[in-house]
Amino acid sequence: MADIAVLLPDGSERHVAEGSTVLDVARSIGSRLAKAALAGVVNGNEVDLSTPVSSGDSVAIVTSDSDAGRHVLRHSTAHVLAQAVVHMFPGAQFTIGPAIEDGFYYDFDLPDGRTFTEDDLRAVEARMREIVRADQPFVRSEMSPERALEVFAAQRYKCEIIQRVTSGAADGEDAGEAGDGSSVSVYRNTDEFVDLCRGPHVPSTGRLGHFALQKVAGAYWRGNEKGPMLQRIYGTAWESDAALKEHLHRLEEAAKRDHRRLANELDLLSFPQELGGGLAVWHPKGAIARKLMEDYSRQRHQDGGYQFVYTPHLANANLFRTSGHLDFYADGMYPPMEMDNGTYYPKPMNCPMHCLIFDSRQRSYRELPLRLFELGNVYRYERAGTLHGLMRIRGFTQDDSHIFCTEEQLADEIASLLDFVMSVLRRFGFTDFTANLSTKDPQKYVGEDAMWDKATADLRAALERYGLEYGVKEGDAAFYGPKIDIDVRDAIGRKWQLSTIQLDFNQPERFELEYVAPDGSRRRPYMLHRALFGSVERFFGVLLEHYAGAFPVWMAPVQVKVLPVAEAHAQYAHDIAADLRKNGLRTEVVDSDEQLGKRIRNAKLEKVPYVLVVGDEDVAAGTVGVNPRGGDVERGVAASEFTRRVLAEVAEATSGD
Repeated sequence: MADIAVLLPDGSERHVAEGSTVLDVARSIGSRLAKAALAGVVNGNEVDLSTPVSSGDSVAIVTSDSDAGRHVLRHSTAHVLAQAVVHMFPGAQFTIGPAIEDGFYYDFDLPDGRTFTEDDLRAVEARMREIVRADQPFVRSEMSPERALEVFAAQRYKCEIIQRVTSGAADGEDAGEAGDGSSVSVYRNTDEFVDLCRGPHVPSTGRLGHFALQKVAGAYWRGNEKGPMLQRIYGTAWESDAALKEHLHRLEEAAKRDHRRLANELDLLSFPQELGGGLAVWHPKGAIARKLMEDYSRQRHQDGGYQFVYTPHLANANLFRTSGHLDFYADGMYPPMEMDNGTYYPKPMNCPMHCLIFDSRQRSYRELPLRLFELGNVYRYERAGTLHGLMRIRGFTQDDSHIFCTEEQLADEIASLLDFVMSVLRRFGFTDFTANLSTKDPQKYVGEDAMWDKATADLRAALERYGLEYGVKEGDAAFYGPKIDIDVRDAIGRKWQLSTIQLDFNQPERFELEYVAPDGSRRRPYMLHRALFGSVERFFGVLLEHYAGAFPVWMAPVQVKVLPVAEAHAQYAHDIAADLRKNGLRTEVVDSDEQLGKRIRNAKLEKVPYVLVVGDEDVAAGTVGVNPRGGDVERGVAASEFTRRVLAEVAEATSGD
């Protein structure tokens, strides 16, 4: 049999026998690689290991310890979950089961309105392990849509997906499940179980096993609140038992850091039911920390040459018609309000109003770049099922900046914005950054292709100039321009998308913005959107989880608590506190109504950076006992020395920007 040559990722050629599969290519490289292989990539397309290769094909092997390999593991485990549920619950309808970050889920509709219990989850997981031990092969095949409708006749959600694909009404989710419309892709584990899927999957269920089912949640079919409510089983799957245990430990730590729990325990904010979903009220301690964030943001913007503006909470519909938001973003806006002089909407963003400020008078090139800044409240109608504390909320505040500049200034402005963003994020304790460049959605954009190409190239050049690691999210940009999203990694390794830099050539066009150029001609400015925190609320939530409620001293709502040992020391304690307050330190006194040990424990639970205990010797010597958060206790520290130390700590944390 003749040999064929395939191209490997390192540029080398590998000769294998004609008729070889991706797995054969892996074996030709080495037995260790073949053992670790889960799937392949042929000419840029992810495929099963059983897929034949042809001469000249570009072939890469996907292994279990890679992101792509974990995705295959999780997707395959989701199918095993569906197989177990369908077997255990006759009449169960199964819908879609994708891999997600760190895990997978599958949505089900059980007969007679039955719901999954904790015992059910344990039983389902046990059944899944039986399927894994059986080492059932994943066998892919294709069939006509007509035949697929016969195969899935008892599964109405699967039939709906097939019909959507066949009719051309499919979205990306449908295509991932079924195919391209001309044929339908399915996988069988046994004669009893078949599922829609384009794959790839692991060769057999025996390659799985390091997984755990986690919880059940409600989920609307296709996210439509008017559609059926389904039950979503979440799980996680990894390449090894060690990786699984590490992830589960991380989840335990994340649960301890849940900002909703911490916000309640530390008396920072709450979400009263009387307000409605997705709306928060800030308590005094939370308001202090928030104000410190906002004050810092104001100061940095003032130092950076920004001009502060304020805009109203609602606007006439014509404004959002001009900006294009009613055409492209109406689903995310609150319903209109009819008034005697027209239709009004609560604003979902600040940018249209900033365009009006630019357009309020004639602008010269000498004024550019014009940097506008606003801590602006906005309102977005997030669906009930997506709300999540401060992370997904309906009313929030953006530290919103819009920079109007010339084409010549664009590259420097983007680069300086990256510097600005990174220095602020470092101030708040983040050190690990990555970025994503979001490009044009070919189905949902405005403007000329050439402008999009140039804007994308400018953003890419700025990232490369800065030296920041970045990925590309194809088609993920907003309708009006490409963007850079900055991700940070928190204390337990989770990634959070925070700051955004968005280039916009659409708004200036829609609002017909102009400036007078040096030659007297009128030109269109470029516009940059930049939200540094993203939203104040979400950023606060991320910080709360990052620090597990133990904010750094400069940001702590209460920096020092002074505890007199007994009533006889109360006056001295209050004198110490008064002096600390005089020096700008947020200080409280906890009088001796309760035992000293209990008061110390309570202060620790409140995550106060410094607890001072004062007794007879301290009153006599002018000293304090210092009990620092996470540190060793010191006795007999001069009160003035303690004040000097804390002020120096705050100064060090808030300098050097």
